[in-house]
Amino acid sequence: MADSRPTVAISMGDPAGIGPEIIIGAWPETFVHDICRPFVVGHPEILRRAARLWRLPIQIAEISHPSEAQPSPALLPCLPCGEDDVLQVRPGTVDPRAGRAAYQAVVQAAQLVLAGQADALTTAPLHKEALHLAGYHYPGHTELLACLCGVRDFAMMLYLGPGPEIRSPAGLAVVHVTLHTALRQIFEELSVENVLAKCRLADQFMRRLMLPGKRPRIGLAALNPHAGEGGLFGHEEKLILQPAVEQARQEGLDVHGPLPVDTLMVRARDGQFDAVVAIYHDQGHIALKLLGMYRAVNVTLGLPIVRTSVAHGTAFDIAWQRRAETAGMIEALRVAARLASKPSPK
Repeated sequence: MADSRPTVAISMGDPAGIGPEIIIGAWPETFVHDICRPFVVGHPEILRRAARLWRLPIQIAEISHPSEAQPSPALLPCLPCGEDDVLQVRPGTVDPRAGRAAYQAVVQAAQLVLAGQADALTTAPLHKEALHLAGYHYPGHTELLACLCGVRDFAMMLYLGPGPEIRSPAGLAVVHVTLHTALRQIFEELSVENVLAKCRLADQFMRRLMLPGKRPRIGLAALNPHAGEGGLFGHEEKLILQPAVEQARQEGLDVHGPLPVDTLMVRARDGQFDAVVAIYHDQGHIALKLLGMYRAVNVTLGLPIVRTSVAHGTAFDIAWQRRAETAGMIEALRVAARLASKPSPK
């Protein structure tokens, strides 16, 4: 009988951060291997160090092609990637050698998925400053993967699956209109079409997780306090956000707003909305991470591949101290496996 579990390529992340250790820490979970066939792209010796750190008897088996991967809780297939100079990087430090290793692992893993040799990509965190020091001037994974995949209509999303924090049976998605950008630049990137595009992406994603024919309820966050208070606190709601909602509804999307984000997120938590479109990074991140920091999953929308990640960073302050939380990596793999098994709606 053919194995129906999707194959998930995991990029190792920045070796100076917690990426390698959360991969190793999550690896023995039998649940992970029940739902997918994971393998890691990165330096095998870094993974062996992480296994020793956790005191886990996990064998790191080097492979040359994803088809050779035979993962189990006791065996981790690793497709070697990166140069040996990364072995000299000290934990918890910003180092261009680590930035280069993280970049190479992401690129190679993504290319495998694009080539159909794996079904999904899950990324461990990279460090943006180290990435830049290595000469790769991307704000983060999202923009790097969009460039690799040749897409211009994409979005960063945090997703929290059904659980005690979320009352929607499909979970809660928060899609961001602007990504890694300074607050003063948000106004330059805000447009009716940009907001509308993110509403479409939120709708497409949540429809994959809902019953056939059911349309997700989407709440659009206001930019200004009290949704602008009729223009007293700003005009973006009237000039940009309301027209975007009207166009979205004309297309058949169930979008509401713009709504003050403080009450919108409470309503979304209580199941009144399946997705929220936030205007900028922290507006969406803070609220969702307060609801479920270690269950939240970062998903890149608009790519021709499935990509998930943990919703946290490299955590240099606790890196390589066996203090890292592994629940986020387990959840990122679970969501990747689920999305790889469900085609995107037309």
